[in-house]
Amino acid sequence: MSVASLGYIGFEVSDLKAWDSYLTGFLGLMPGRSNGTSARYRMDDRAFRFQIDEGKADDISFIGLEVETWEGMQALRGKLDKEGVEYAPASDNLKAERGVRDLIVLTDPAGLQVEIYVGATALTDVPFNSPAGVSGYLTGEQGAGHVVLASEKMDEVRDFYTRLLGFRLSDTIGIAISPDFTLTLEFYHCNPRHHTLALAPMPAPKRLHHFMVEMATMDDVGFAMDRIGKCGVKQTMTLGKHSNDRMISFYAATPSGFEVEVGTAGIAVHDDVWRVTHHEVTSMWGHKRCN
Repeated sequence: MSVASLGYIGFEVSDLKAWDSYLTGFLGLMPGRSNGTSARYRMDDRAFRFQIDEGKADDISFIGLEVETWEGMQALRGKLDKEGVEYAPASDNLKAERGVRDLIVLTDPAGLQVEIYVGATALTDVPFNSPAGVSGYLTGEQGAGHVVLASEKMDEVRDFYTRLLGFRLSDTIGIAISPDFTLTLEFYHCNPRHHTLALAPMPAPKRLHHFMVEMATMDDVGFAMDRIGKCGVKQTMTLGKHSNDRMISFYAATPSGFEVEVGTAGIAVHDDVWRVTHHEVTSMWGHKRCN
């Protein structure tokens, strides 16, 4: 039994006001219903996809991984029990806070809180309406987007997400750091999105290298680029097309120092015909570092 998608992402940030402006004015997310202590943001009919809480970490604080059905949730619990994996059933308060019917909490080998849930709240009576005019985001079965995590515990982290949670390898990219060293990035899927999770085997000041939101159209991405100056955002990488998922995207710094990838038109992975490949460059064109 596998998890089905990345349902939501939580960040601990030091500047709530800056993040609110960033998520709504630049990325075009819709403010969601606050639970009193956290700020939440929507990108579709789900009650929230992103949550920010005040703190000093300025990093990712948790991810929510969705299971499709109640039976699937029970099967995954049984698998974790059989493997002797420690997890905590969520309290009624946490389930109510996340707006889900059932939830368990784990910690991955790098220390990130991982919440596995079923039965998320959908606000179909309150349609998504982007304050920046974004026409929409590619979510649905593909979830909220993707995250790229840095860790020196690659073997343990890989085993956690693949063997236990069912993520499957899409492909790898080798980045030549020097004549004697190549950094290999690993990309994993759990639905047709080319990768919901990518792992970078390196030490880093933050767990999260970047997260990605996939907009519905190239025009949405272009308009986001036009908002960079108006919103006081620092672009970190030019428009480009990745070699593996073929996503056309650009990158920008967030108020917490890690980055966001804003893209469109990524290819889909279908397990019955997909073949794992290796790439020697990250991008077919573009994606040059900005000064």
